[in-house]
Amino acid sequence: MQTSGHSLISSTDVNGTAVYSPSGEHLGTIDHLMIEKVSGKVTYAVMAFGGFLGIGEDHYPIPWGKLSYDITQDGYVTDLTREQLEGAPQHSADWYRDRDWEERTHRHYGVHPYWM
Repeated sequence: MQTSGHSLISSTDVNGTAVYSPSGEHLGTIDHLMIEKVSGKVTYAVMAFGGFLGIGEDHYPIPWGKLSYDITQDGYVTDLTREQLEGAPQHSADWYRDRDWEERTHRHYGVHPYWM
């Protein structure tokens, strides 16, 4: 789906989009989005990070508010550092059902929780 010149983008076009630091360092790519069922708001971008060619790669849920789209990079930019990503609270396979993990994660990244 071509969305050039428009403010909307399909979730299929977000998947695979690069994520950069403010200095231009490639941090990872967006694997998928998490959407709050009732409000319809995007709450997290799950970013593939680390590893080499997909081997040893982990997925880090990043609060959506920590990303902004940069048309010059054709990707998302975050003020998070590699060290902050690596030091994020550990998450289980069902992290999205764990409010305690969400609270610790939002504190870690210094972003207001989406549910408040």
